[in-house]
Amino acid sequence: MKAPARLWLWLGGGLLVLVVMTAVLQAINNLIWQLSYLLPAWLVGPFTLLLFGGGALLAARFAWPWLDTLRKHGWRLPARHGDRSAAALPPPPGNRQEAAQQQLQAVDQLLERIRDAVQKEALQQERQRVAAELERGDLVVVVFGTGSAGKTSLIRALLNDVVGQVGAAMGSTGACVSYRLRLQNLSRGLKLVDTPGILEAGSEGQRREQLARSEAANADLLVLVVDGDLRAAEQEVFSALSQLGKRLLLVLNKCDLRGQEEERRLLALLRRRCQGRIAAEDVIATSSAPQSVPMPGGKPLQPEPEIDALLRRIAQVLHSDGEELIADNILLQSRRLSDAGRRLLSEQRQQDAESVVDRYSWISAGVIAATPLPGVDLLGAAAVNAQMVVEIGRIYGVSLSRAAAQELAVSVGRTLASLGVIKGGMGLISAALSLNLPALVLSRAVQAVGAGWLTRVAGRSFITYFQQDQDWGDGGIQEVVQRQYDLNRRDSALQAFLTAAFNRVVEPLQRQQKQDRLPPQPKSR
Repeated sequence: MKAPARLWLWLGGGLLVLVVMTAVLQAINNLIWQLSYLLPAWLVGPFTLLLFGGGALLAARFAWPWLDTLRKHGWRLPARHGDRSAAALPPPPGNRQEAAQQQLQAVDQLLERIRDAVQKEALQQERQRVAAELERGDLVVVVFGTGSAGKTSLIRALLNDVVGQVGAAMGSTGACVSYRLRLQNLSRGLKLVDTPGILEAGSEGQRREQLARSEAANADLLVLVVDGDLRAAEQEVFSALSQLGKRLLLVLNKCDLRGQEEERRLLALLRRRCQGRIAAEDVIATSSAPQSVPMPGGKPLQPEPEIDALLRRIAQVLHSDGEELIADNILLQSRRLSDAGRRLLSEQRQQDAESVVDRYSWISAGVIAATPLPGVDLLGAAAVNAQMVVEIGRIYGVSLSRAAAQELAVSVGRTLASLGVIKGGMGLISAALSLNLPALVLSRAVQAVGAGWLTRVAGRSFITYFQQDQDWGDGGIQEVVQRQYDLNRRDSALQAFLTAAFNRVVEPLQRQQKQDRLPPQPKSR
């Protein structure tokens, strides 16, 4: 906006404020003037203050629900001066390397909360490797291909030196081997990684392929070498590599074995198959180890490898996008590391929360076994103890008041009743326990075990609620509770619970019944 226009806007806004203030002052003056005729002079001032104070309180009373709604939906009021929560927010990253550094700092915070020593150590080592990647200087190019596609011969041609056992049987490259070279006008070195052959049979072949795929996660540039049209298995490998979010070149090797027309046809076919995932110019034809040509009466002629097109394309990609490829790769690795840390923390939290649910399940069962309730009051037993909700929330970093936890517990209890889960669950427990229990024990056992099982269903529902950032999801609380009911009524889950319940609840009730039946012992003289 130009300066004169901005000036006119400021003048117009100031004039509008002046008019409004004049109108307000005039209204106040008229009100005081009218009150002076109706009230004694000593009452005019206090009555005016009382009138305006009451109006301000009334306005605040009606405006507060609206402001509270805005706050709950994310429209925060401006932070007060010196607000620590606002000051604690990190500044946005200026580039990909700063973003990766922030991801690594987040990983450090996750590591502090992970208890499993083995997993923590593995994550720490990976974090150190990614941190070292931030300081590295070479561009990493990882070469893939089947054992017969000629990928090792291609690397030999690129290095202009014998770097592998070319022409050997499939599976000869049992581990990843790295080579370093430099390209003209490229400030960074180039690290070529020869991976084991893919699509090999047997468990050992699968292990080597997994090693090759894990190496792809650390590459800046991927090269997939084929010697013809993409077979179904090669198509799957190509799709997996193209979904890594990295730059990918597809190399059609052994072009010396086919004519120019066949080469053009295959290139066009491969480009159609790869359309939408890599650019057409990233599909390149090479001949890394041309067949020798017999010469009458002389030594066979060995043609030079035809890899100039691939070298030019690699150089062009690395010159124009090399720094971006490195930054994208490092950021991708740091994000993957952060995701792995969050998964470990989520698994740890779920285990802790399930332990809390199990503990409160047996507490509920024990309380009901000691003081059985009438069937009509079973909803009160199904409504989970609010303290359990508070403990689960604390595991997920959420601080709940007692009242909020109680409200959440009652809402799940009502959902259990409205969905018929209480009736259905008690039917399952009764049918399972009635086979080998006397009638006197059966009623108390069904109530106690049923209360523990319903507490388990409700507690697992709360775990889902906190895992989803205190959100029941699109289907609401009914869908979550119904899903947990279906999961816990499965034969394996129900049988495991009943086995534990028999040891914890039913057997103590049976022992108590036997003690009650024993005649009183005569007192010793």
